[in-house]
Amino acid sequence: MRAIRVASAALLGLSALGCSAPSALAEGDGNITPFGFSVMPTTIAAGGQVTLRVDRDNGGCRGTVTVTSGIFDTVSIHSGHSSASTTVDWEARAGAIYRVTFTCDGVSGSTDLTIAGGRPVGPTPVPLSPPRGVHAGEGGSLAGFDLKEIGLGATLIAGSVGAAYYFSRRRTGEDGA
Repeated sequence: MRAIRVASAALLGLSALGCSAPSALAEGDGNITPFGFSVMPTTIAAGGQVTLRVDRDNGGCRGTVTVTSGIFDTVSIHSGHSSASTTVDWEARAGAIYRVTFTCDGVSGSTDLTIAGGRPVGPTPVPLSPPRGVHAGEGGSLAGFDLKEIGLGATLIAGSVGAAYYFSRRRTGEDGA
C-alpha cells in the first residue's frame, strides 16, 4: 500500500515539474535574454524611422547594446540610455520580414521587423474645400425651437426638484419627532 502512495506522489511531482518548464525553452528559439528589447513600430515603410528600446530596469544589461539588422546600419545604445532611433534603408523589400538582433554583455536576442507594402502611387489626394462658406448663426437655444420638448424638460426638472424637496422635508420631520 505504501509503494502505491510513493509511486503516485513521484508521478504527480514529475508531471508538475514537466508542466512548469518555461514555454520559451519548450519552443527552443534560444531568444531568452536577461534584458527586454523591442522595435517600435513593428511594421514600417521603407525609409521610415524606428525606435530601438532596451529595458535596463531589471539590471540584465549594463553595457553598450549593439543592434544589427540587414536593413539599417549598426546602432549602439550606450549604457545609461535605453533607446535609439534609426532609419530603415530605402532598398528594403515591401512585405519582407527582417530580423533585428540586440546584443549586450555577450547575450543576444532578436525580434522581427516587417516592411509595409509599397509606396503610394500617384500624387497624394488633396481634400476638396466646400464651394461656398458654411451657414453660421443658427444653433444654441433658438434653432429648432420646440415647445413640446422644452415643456417636457421643464416638467422633468420640476419633478426632480419637487422630489428632492419632499424627501429632504420628510427626513427632517422623522429626525425631529
